[in-house]
Amino acid sequence: MNAIPRTAEAPLLPWAPELTGEAAAEASPPPTPPRGPGLFDALWLPLRLAWRQLRAERSRLASAIAGVLFACVLVFMQLGFRSALFESATALLSAMRADIFLMHPMTTVSFKPETLPRVRVSQAMALPEVQAAVPVYLAQATWRNPENGSRRAVQLVGFDTESGVMEFPGLAPLIETLKRPDTLAFDRRSRPEFGDVARLLAERGPFPVQVGNRLMEVAGLVEIGPSFGADGNVVMSELNFRRIMKDRQASAVDLVAIKLRPGADRAAAVERLRAVLPPDVLVLNGSELVAHERDYWENATPIGFIFMFGSIMGLIVGMVIVYQILFSDIASHLKEYATLKAMGYSNGFLGRAVLSAALILAVLGFLPGFALSAVLYDVVGKGTFLPLAMDTERALGVFAMIFTMCGLAGLLAMRKLRDANPADMF
Repeated sequence: MNAIPRTAEAPLLPWAPELTGEAAAEASPPPTPPRGPGLFDALWLPLRLAWRQLRAERSRLASAIAGVLFACVLVFMQLGFRSALFESATALLSAMRADIFLMHPMTTVSFKPETLPRVRVSQAMALPEVQAAVPVYLAQATWRNPENGSRRAVQLVGFDTESGVMEFPGLAPLIETLKRPDTLAFDRRSRPEFGDVARLLAERGPFPVQVGNRLMEVAGLVEIGPSFGADGNVVMSELNFRRIMKDRQASAVDLVAIKLRPGADRAAAVERLRAVLPPDVLVLNGSELVAHERDYWENATPIGFIFMFGSIMGLIVGMVIVYQILFSDIASHLKEYATLKAMGYSNGFLGRAVLSAALILAVLGFLPGFALSAVLYDVVGKGTFLPLAMDTERALGVFAMIFTMCGLAGLLAMRKLRDANPADMF
């Protein structure tokens, strides 16, 4: 190190390092300001505090989990019933596999259709992109159970089965058989009140059954499913339909199913049909037909509203339970919260602890609620023949509802933290 030159204005003292040969002490760096906790600590520490606080009162924790579980199961069942309602109500129309459908604009639901003039079939065939169009007849008749003789209403679906315009699952192998007089295909997913038709068919082969006032032969099985309008379905040719429903005029049809030529643009064909056909015809593709039926059950009947209202009430009940648990937990530990404030912890940290407790309750209540709801779906589905099935979208949606419910309860309970004033507690 270079020595500082001696000047008259600044004489060196005898013990100066430059004279004694000692090295000058290096200047220490300025102290580093303390850093606040990182994002992980800001979230992990309140979560640990919330878990230990909940675990300390096991009975209170069990009550909170039971409340969240109750809300979770109630919401799952209400949404499941609502979805099963719409799926079963549209089962018949969803099973109809055609490109385009024509129906009367005044038809609100499939089991009470308004009829169309059969001439609309010929008018639709005038378009070059239309390959075939067939009239579809819908009606209900009584079915006599072949095992015990009881009667029950069944949905009849009649159309030209060999035209290839409209298909049902399982119909293709039966097309030639259904050409015979007085033959039909029974819906294997119908309710058991119609009799064990599948077993009888396997044991006896085609067997007779009374439909309306006519003796028909069960030739095979298709898959459609029951609905709120009909507990069972049978499919037959147009001619056999008219043999049962003798009062129905052949010139009045309920639906027209249209099949387009290969490569034809369905959207463009729909627009052309709407422009060509008179206003007494509603032109719909398959998804629009199903949506039309669903809209009736969702908006024209109180059933959809009832299920949604039940879900909302379940969430409210669960939120009240979680709020009471969190509020009483804060009230019983108010001195501890005041001590944390006196130690320098902010209201934000304490608020994150409360919200972490709400998150823990949401997870601990949702997991058993999800498992129990899946079991109930299976039990109720087998007992009612409704299409109840757990899916990922519904599970994630219900968890979001439960998490929001617990979060809102936590936000309401956080107001009690204002009373945790260190000056008042000590």
